[in-house]
Order: sequence, then C-alpha cells, then structure tokens
Amino acid sequence: MNRLTVIRPLVRGLAPYVPGEQPKIKGLIKLNTNENPYPPSPRVLAATRAAVDGRLRLYPNPTAEALRDKLARLHHCGPENIIVGNGSDELLAMAVRTFVEPRKAGETPAPLASKSLVQFFTPSYSLYPVLADIHGAARNAVPLNADFTQPSVAELKRGRQWDFGAALTFVTTPNAPSGRGYPTAELEELCRAHKGVVVLDEAYVDFARENALLLALKYGHVLVARTFSKAYSLCFQRVGYCVGHPDLIAALHKIRDSYNVNGLGQIAALATLEDLPYYRANFGKIIATREDLGRELETLGFRVFPSQTNFLFVRPPRFSAQSWLRKLRSRKILVRWFSNSSIRDYLRITIGTPDEAAALVKAAEAIL
Repeated sequence: MNRLTVIRPLVRGLAPYVPGEQPKIKGLIKLNTNENPYPPSPRVLAATRAAVDGRLRLYPNPTAEALRDKLARLHHCGPENIIVGNGSDELLAMAVRTFVEPRKAGETPAPLASKSLVQFFTPSYSLYPVLADIHGAARNAVPLNADFTQPSVAELKRGRQWDFGAALTFVTTPNAPSGRGYPTAELEELCRAHKGVVVLDEAYVDFARENALLLALKYGHVLVARTFSKAYSLCFQRVGYCVGHPDLIAALHKIRDSYNVNGLGQIAALATLEDLPYYRANFGKIIATREDLGRELETLGFRVFPSQTNFLFVRPPRFSAQSWLRKLRSRKILVRWFSNSSIRDYLRITIGTPDEAAALVKAAEAIL
C-alpha cells in the first residue's frame, strides 16, 4: 500500500515551520532563537522544584484559573478577558481555527474570500503562513516598507493589496525578525480600520518602549498575545496568554484542548508574576547589551536596524549573510539566517550576556 494515499492532500503539500537550530555539540554560544540569557528567578526555580511531588500524577487546572486571576490583576481586567495556552503559538493556531473559515475543496485562492483569509505583513513571524496552510485558509502577505516600518492605513488603502475585511490579521509588534517597534497610535489606527479580528502578537513587548494591551480591552475585535518565553525565561515550560473581549476569549475556550497548559508551567508562571522586579532588572540589562552590541557592530560595517526586541537584525559587510552564518558557526557562535529571498541578506542575532556579545564582536573582527 502507498502510505501517502492515507494522508490528506492538504497535509501532503504542507511546508512545516522550521525553528532555529538546536545545538548538538557543547560549547556553542546560542544567539539564534531569542531565548533570554538569564535564568528564571530563584523564586521560580524553588516553586517549580517544590511542585515535583505527588501532584505529577494529577491533571493540572484545566483553565489555568489561578494564573488567569493573577494576570487579570496585573492587567486591570477580569479573568474572563484572558485565556492561557501552551505557549502563545498554540493561541495563534487557535485563533485561526476559531475565526477563519477553511476554503472549500477546489476553491481557488483568488479572489480572496475575506472569511477565509489570514493576513499578515512580511517579513514577520514565519509561523503565520504555516498556520493558514494547515487550516486550509487563504493567506495574504503584504510587504512592509523597505526599512521594515509598517505602511500607514492610507498607504494600505491606496493599493497594497491589504484586506480590511480579512477574517484574521496578525501584526507582530515589535516586529520579528526586524526588531522594529510600532507606536500604539499607529496600531490603533490600523485596528480601527479593520472589520475582522486583529491579533497583536506582543512576544517581545517587554523590551519595547510601549505596548498596545489597552487596545485589546478597548476594541471588541482585537486580541493581544503574549508569552512567558522571551522575556521571562520560561521557554522550556511553554506558557502564553491572550487578552481580549470576553466573547472572543470564550470562543477560543470552546476549541481549547483539555488540560492544555501543564501544571509545572502554571506554577512557574505564577511564581514569575510574584517576582517581576527581578525580570525588569534583566530587561534593562538586555536592552543595554543590545544598544552596546549594535554600536560595536556598526563600527565594523554592519547595517544595524533599530530594535525594540531582545535581538538585532543586521546586514553584514563584505561576505553574504549565509557565509557569515557559516563563519560564525565555525567559531562556535549560532545566529539565525533566513533563506527566504526577501531577507536572505540579513542575520538575526539574539542578545546574550555581555560576555557572549563580546565573543561575537571578537569573532566578527577576526572574520573581517
């Protein structure tokens, strides 16, 4: 039997999301996946260790009730405004399943049917088109400006192929992979112009000058997605959440997998919220290292784009970006290169510790 025949045609044609390389040898400096270089707070580690007991045989709270209550107090809203997920990625996938109609078999992708449309700027998070394809939805990727700033609403209306009636629009803010931050006033104008659901993906917002959380509480069609991974050193536990109108949150709950957030993750996230000064101090250290590293790389001839994230997006000098990827890796430093033709000339460099940043600069000097 040809085993491929039992796989849905849609699935056979999918291109999966490709994450950053995970080291298989020791001693690598890992600056390719935007992890926080500083560990969780001692209180978080203690709380997690203390929970490794007989509770492991029990199911966790199915709706992360205690964590939602704590987040609601932090964000001055109600727990009905919040849903917790297995990382924010699960919530992005749930948004597609909740708000977007799959295209019917044989339906042509053009003209785009708004009810079946997932929309986003490009370059941005490369998971968005994967989620649309998995769902069998249409997708509309609209280029950012050449400097990775976001087109204005007026520009989008003048012929950028943007659909203000799209069922679901993702906006990465601050943007990845460029690191650009977008003013809240600009985002609000975009949200106001939309008829469908808008998800403001704020995975890196703790490193930015402003955030757009209030838009999720002001507008009934806006969701803000956040994660404990990037800023709060909990990648391993996979905890994220969305804030929005209770009607949207209730709809997401209807398709949420039972017990979707593990118990240790819930405990770790709760302990994180009880020690925010520790993390805010780390944000300051990362931002300071980011600014120092950017200046150092500029003196070496790199084009460094303004960043409000925990990474830098750069165009390296003299050699191709792919060549830099290989040369740095030969010196045991991992950075991220995207083979996508629109950004293949650039590298994304995670902000590590000051020592790791110094090692990167030293390696770049040697390569040059």
